[in-house]
Amino acid sequence: MALTGLQIQKLLPATNCKECGCSTCMAFAMKLAGKKANLSECPYASDEAKQVLGAASEPPVKGVKVGKASLGEETVFYRHEKTFVNQPVIAVNIDDSEDALETAKKIAAYSLERVGEILTVGALALTQKSSDEDAYASLAKQIYDITALPVIFRASDGAVEKAAKALAGSSGVISGVTAGNADKMREIAKENGHALAVTADDVDKLRELTAKLKQDGFNDLIMEFSTHSLAESFQTNSIARKAALKNNEKALGYASLKFIDTGDANRDMAYAAGEIIKFGGIIVLASFDPAQLVTLMTLRLNIYTDPQKPIQVEPKLYAIGEPGRNSPIFVTTNFSLTYFLVSGEIENSGINAWLIIPECEGMSVLTAWAAGKFSGAKIAAFIKEINLAETVDTREIVIPGYVSQISGELEEELPGYKVIVGPGEAADIEPFVKAVLSK
Repeated sequence: MALTGLQIQKLLPATNCKECGCSTCMAFAMKLAGKKANLSECPYASDEAKQVLGAASEPPVKGVKVGKASLGEETVFYRHEKTFVNQPVIAVNIDDSEDALETAKKIAAYSLERVGEILTVGALALTQKSSDEDAYASLAKQIYDITALPVIFRASDGAVEKAAKALAGSSGVISGVTAGNADKMREIAKENGHALAVTADDVDKLRELTAKLKQDGFNDLIMEFSTHSLAESFQTNSIARKAALKNNEKALGYASLKFIDTGDANRDMAYAAGEIIKFGGIIVLASFDPAQLVTLMTLRLNIYTDPQKPIQVEPKLYAIGEPGRNSPIFVTTNFSLTYFLVSGEIENSGINAWLIIPECEGMSVLTAWAAGKFSGAKIAAFIKEINLAETVDTREIVIPGYVSQISGELEEELPGYKVIVGPGEAADIEPFVKAVLSK
């Protein structure tokens, strides 16, 4: 039976230390009761509390490691309720009958930089097409050595057993586990440190299988639903997540695995996007396609960011190109998208410049100004803090056009400096540089 907030509060240290992020122990207890926090967030929880709360404090979706990535541990149905925390792993399938090693090298070399984050493929699935089990295991090892990515084994029982041993300790995934081979695969997974992706004809049978495996002492599980349409996948994922979060259905409280290969690239994209939006855990694309990856990774980044904590860059003085002591100075906020747009346009203008990024809590220019985070006084204080005068001789600072009203205050706070009002939009920086700064 689920514990109430009052019952949980009696087991907490009652220090109201706020280190868990809540103002009081009672507030933290209410979040625990609502499955919106983990007991591990309390640094002073006693052993008794951990023992008594036990499963009551576990996240409704069981966490599992796949390589270096974490899956599961989600506590909300909608990201605006708190945030989604463990983003899905985007994986690529390789058949053992194709030029697998060359494909593996391309995947290992692939990376995408987006708002300061480096995005890469998170896993590889190796699908057996040949009948040579030893060759399959050997290929799995070679692919792992090239990519250092966890392997999702998709093969006969014999090939899986050999490959799982060859990659012991790599936190891979044995896929396609059914009621018929679950006992054997469980022992292979336990012995070699892999997770099991279990499947069945319908949700009820899959639920029975996960419950049995958990009862048998193995709980590093992933659900592999047998769905045959986009609508069915969307619905099944939602039903399982809601059952785990709202009804505390532990047997459905696991991340999922989906192989996507409809035979049509556009349909594959729709399926993959649906998995990202609605609770997919591991999404396996049919082949290596950089065009697919850039779209899906960008979507994933947008969904799996904290809506209450904008992506931000470190507040400091940035060098754009190779600026000298007399290079021009720009200033903007530390919202990542703003920073990368502005820095990119400065670079495109062909000049070397300094870019001052003060602490604005990741807000955009107008939002930060309205919140009092991007005022003349704040910017001046930051300039003094970083000792700009020791690095740069220039005494002209370009501010965003949308906050031209702070120019007077900034000049008052920085005697000897001249403030130039720049363009409102980053796209206008290049013509501004040619028309104003290059004179």
